[in-house]
Amino acid sequence: MKARLEALKNEALAQLQEVTGPESLNDLRVKYLGKKGALTEILRGMGTLSAEERPLIGQVGNEVRAAIENVIEAKQNAYQKEETEKRLQAEKVDVTLPGRSMPQGGIHPLNKVIQEIEEIFIGMGYSVAEGPEVETDYYNFEALNLPKDHPARDMQDTFYVTEELLMRTQTSPVQMRTMQSMNGKSPVKIICPGKVYRRDDDDATHSFQFNQIEGLVIGENIRMSDLKGTLQQFSQEMFGPHTQIRLRPSFFPFTEPSAEVDVTCVKCGGSGCRMCKQTGWLEILGCGMVHPKVLLAGGYDPEKYSGFAFGMGVERIAILKYGIDDIRHFYNSDMAFLKQFARI
Repeated sequence: MKARLEALKNEALAQLQEVTGPESLNDLRVKYLGKKGALTEILRGMGTLSAEERPLIGQVGNEVRAAIENVIEAKQNAYQKEETEKRLQAEKVDVTLPGRSMPQGGIHPLNKVIQEIEEIFIGMGYSVAEGPEVETDYYNFEALNLPKDHPARDMQDTFYVTEELLMRTQTSPVQMRTMQSMNGKSPVKIICPGKVYRRDDDDATHSFQFNQIEGLVIGENIRMSDLKGTLQQFSQEMFGPHTQIRLRPSFFPFTEPSAEVDVTCVKCGGSGCRMCKQTGWLEILGCGMVHPKVLLAGGYDPEKYSGFAFGMGVERIAILKYGIDDIRHFYNSDMAFLKQFARI
């Protein structure tokens, strides 16, 4: 039996030297060391040996097993190392290569302008108020001194959902809702940004949907001079410290007196150019002192309280600030156009 074990060892070691890969190595391991392998078959015959021979044959059997296992383990380690090297070569990274830049988005120019306007007025002590875009006729018109037969309703051609529900034509309803929620308390100092909707043909200067920001201040002894000073500060922070404003008399049903506000041309500084049609001025917003009927509808005594309100189109401000010639650029999702603002 000892001779058979030695012969088995020599045969196994010889065949192990000729293996060509992990699969054939495993086949030889099973062939010689498995539960039904050659070594096991030989050792099963130990039962026929004398008590003196069993320890000797057992020791030889262990030596044969160890010799074969050592070669198999060495081969396995060699194959694993070889596989690791192949993977390292295949997954090699050249750390000297420049990094791959990831595309980055940017804030939409209209959102940039909205954020800038909000920051300016928040810096002046205003808070931001919001309201529903689907509004009632009462809040959009009647509470703002525009009864159903008022001719000024024609100025705002409206998308009606039902007879009493509509897509808001202005953010002024947010002002009324805020006034009523204050239950006659003052001061009120808010701006109301949001989308508004009007029946209009899309062209270079008009859109059926656009963004508006309105402001409202209510308190005791609020004067027209407070309104002018507020708009002067806003214009200088938005368009530059040398910007001047002028107020021209106008009409709005919810303010009395009312005015249109112009700023010195952002291109020529007021000297006159093609952009301002040689006038030196550009219109940016409307404003006025809150009408007494609107104060009453909001729960304020017009004998005690006064206030001012103003409203501006965000697209109009953005067009002037960035020198854009067509309002439709804001909505066409033209990446070449939008990428210009990612760096601003």
